[in-house]
Amino acid sequence: MARIVQKFGGTSVGDIERIKNVARIVKRQVDGGDQVTVVVSAMSGVTNDLVAKVRAIAPMHDAREYDTVVATGEQVTTGLVALALHEAGVAARSWQAWQIPFRTDDAHGRARILGIDTARLEERLAEGQVPVVAGFQGIGTDGRITTLGRGGSDITAVALAAALRADRCDIYTDVDGVYTADPRIVARARKLDKITFEEMLELASQGAKVLHTRSVELAMNLGVRLQVLSAFTGAPGTMVVDEDEIVEQHVVSGIAYSRDEAKITVVRLADRPGVAAKLFGPLAEAGINVDMIVQGGSEDGAHADMTFTVGKADLLPALKALEVRKKDLGYHSVVHDSSVVKVSVIGVGMRSHAGVAAKMFSALAERGINIQAISTSEIKISVLLSEEYTELALRTLHTAYGLDAA
Repeated sequence: MARIVQKFGGTSVGDIERIKNVARIVKRQVDGGDQVTVVVSAMSGVTNDLVAKVRAIAPMHDAREYDTVVATGEQVTTGLVALALHEAGVAARSWQAWQIPFRTDDAHGRARILGIDTARLEERLAEGQVPVVAGFQGIGTDGRITTLGRGGSDITAVALAAALRADRCDIYTDVDGVYTADPRIVARARKLDKITFEEMLELASQGAKVLHTRSVELAMNLGVRLQVLSAFTGAPGTMVVDEDEIVEQHVVSGIAYSRDEAKITVVRLADRPGVAAKLFGPLAEAGINVDMIVQGGSEDGAHADMTFTVGKADLLPALKALEVRKKDLGYHSVVHDSSVVKVSVIGVGMRSHAGVAAKMFSALAERGINIQAISTSEIKISVLLSEEYTELALRTLHTAYGLDAA
């Protein structure tokens, strides 16, 4: 008998028929002799609707009341899924975060998990009952409802799997696994049987939307084996595991892209010690995350152009922060471009193979694609390109690294 946590996202519980389908999936697992705990999101579109209602009443809302409202979406789903399981002949009971309890800090809207008391869930599992737990929510130190922020239901599922010492956490979504590239763009993309936590974390942070970075990081830190699979096809999914579970490691496992990038170039910045700190300090103070950075010198040796990227939502705040410090920084002008894309090749095999970057640069050059900026990590190489080359770059690199399906 295995102990499994099954998480179903908003599309998986999007309507009554889909909720009945979830009950059938859970029943198959239970009938196979496993202990199952279910974590659910709100039905698709419900959370967005609740957020809109809050903002319509109070644009500058109290975060505590915001959490009170938006957490109700998951409460509805837990009851409906529990009822569907009853109808399917499976003993089940719905659980809200405060009933477990699922304790967090008091950072409303982005709470962090402090601990989970699983005693009552353990009792119900021992009795053969399926707990249906609300994802995305917790209870703060002051006894008020909190929410975990983006990817909150995945985070709930991973944390609960660790607390229950589950053998696996299955994340059911609208895709049937992790692919070598976005199959909507790269027709020859392949589904991976296994991928390492590190690779999945890089893919998620570089634009792949299968899993949220916080949930992958939590699973890696807590040693929770993940499986990503579809609630609709019944096909085998992709396992996210430790590196030592993968016998044959590919040099590159996947290619990701992000359109959420904007490029800023500060022209003729005084080239002297401490100028980078003066430039990026105000951006950090404004909560703006800077990603790729490229510095280019000038002919006179006294000035430099500094190019960097920020998220598109941070473009205007970044420009404002730079304008405020123009006199202090002494630059000539600022140029920006939001029609760019970041493309990344990712693989743990890069650690032991040379020439990965050279192959990337050569493949793009052969297609006439100009690279505007470069950043690297131990298992990732990212380049900034003009947005018009997104599809061509992805297909070119997918072929260059031998990732195309046969």
